[in-house]
Amino acid sequence: MIITMKNIRKITMLFAALLVAGACDKDFEDVNTNPNVPTVVTPDLLLSGVIKNTLNDQVNEAWSIGNIVVQHTAKIQFVNEDRYLWGERTSIWNSVFGNMRNVKNIIDIAENTDPVQNNYLGVALVMKSWMFSLATDAHGDIPYSQATQAKSDGVYLTAYDTQESIYAGILADLKKANEILGTSNEAVGGDLLFGGALDKWRKLANSLRLRYLMRISDRKDVKAEMQAILDNPATNPIFESNDDNAALVYLASSPNQWPLYTSRVGSFDEFRLSKTLGDVLTNLNDPRLKVFARPTEKSVAAGTPKIEGIPNGLEDTQALSYNGGPLAVSRVGLVFACLVCNDSGKPAPVANASRGLLMTYAELQFILAEAREKNLISTGDAETFYTQGIEANMDYYKEITPAEYGIDLTLPADYFTQAGVAYTGTQAEKLAKIGTQKWIALLFNGLEAWYDWRRTNLPVLVPGASNLNNNKIPVRYIYPLAEQSLNAASREAAVTRQGPDNLNTRVWWDFN
Repeated sequence: MIITMKNIRKITMLFAALLVAGACDKDFEDVNTNPNVPTVVTPDLLLSGVIKNTLNDQVNEAWSIGNIVVQHTAKIQFVNEDRYLWGERTSIWNSVFGNMRNVKNIIDIAENTDPVQNNYLGVALVMKSWMFSLATDAHGDIPYSQATQAKSDGVYLTAYDTQESIYAGILADLKKANEILGTSNEAVGGDLLFGGALDKWRKLANSLRLRYLMRISDRKDVKAEMQAILDNPATNPIFESNDDNAALVYLASSPNQWPLYTSRVGSFDEFRLSKTLGDVLTNLNDPRLKVFARPTEKSVAAGTPKIEGIPNGLEDTQALSYNGGPLAVSRVGLVFACLVCNDSGKPAPVANASRGLLMTYAELQFILAEAREKNLISTGDAETFYTQGIEANMDYYKEITPAEYGIDLTLPADYFTQAGVAYTGTQAEKLAKIGTQKWIALLFNGLEAWYDWRRTNLPVLVPGASNLNNNKIPVRYIYPLAEQSLNAASREAAVTRQGPDNLNTRVWWDFN
């Protein structure tokens, strides 16, 4: 072979290429690893994100649809939600399944640590249970047993479990959480709800068990399970006061303020007090009315302040002109308001006055009142539970309402003896009073008031006059449209089993 300068250059270039290739292969992982993006995180970092994200999503869903559908609020423009022209609503679905990945990561870390981190595991099981309840109560049958198994097990087309089996899993996980919390030594960090107080997580687990047992009580005999929780408070602690409320406290500074605080004033003012809630509270001379809504701007200007709501379900022209227009319809209360949603001459809204609610002591008392009235439990007295529920909700608003708002939340002396509140009458009348007070107390608690109304049909709600759902209040969300293309067979099996994928198909526990 004759070596020419041309061949020498080719050989030199070949060796250079080999050297570069070797160097690239040798440093590949270093070059392609971002030191600012961790591949392993600790449970505390995951937990704080899960709590904040899901509870903020709760607030936003309450604002956009939960308060509307149960007639706590109504709309004066862009009224599709109020007329039940919903289409797909994916917020709950995306929130639950999006955040569930990190719940599973917490569970995996806790279970694979030696010794097992039972405290993180217990907290994660409580969050998992609550989150899946949101999704199944909104949609019915959903992916559950195979959910979040794509990365670990390669399950991408997840089956939809029946709601009955999902509830069995939820209740089992909550029971396990109660049993294991406090049995390991690790401190729980990232806990934005209870600051790592494991006794409060146990109380939440058992209080949620009572909520979900009541939810399925028209389908299952839940007496023994409910009574077993109450029979042994040392083993099965439950909420004992407002101090145990599972409520996210916001900060005065960005970005962890009340989620609606940064809303545009126009978007905020589309929502007003519903005449349904306003009339109930007015008839009861209930001081919470002044927390939930403000006097109309027209009445204030005239020197005769008055709170007036608007009927739900009006069409656009009717809604915008009702009672003479927006100046004559009450805005939502300052406690829940946005930064620029204050009234002339009044203090500005406080950035962290309100809370992100998961469950409260007041709600638990109403659950126990109903359970005792129906003889599902033998513990306590129904009237006492009922009264404590009202008082607890009043005290909650006394605590969170800024003094500068000048709202007097003292109950009238005859509040509990007036006909609309006094615990008298037939069992049906007593249950109606429990249901009405519980409905009031569930304001801004995500979709919980809607879920509970669907179970009890209390209080009696009438669809808006211009509704677009054949005079029916919706009883579920349709499945996300993406499921038709991404998981069609599983979705179709659920629809075949459950019924048409529309707003009027009742979920399994909704037996009324």
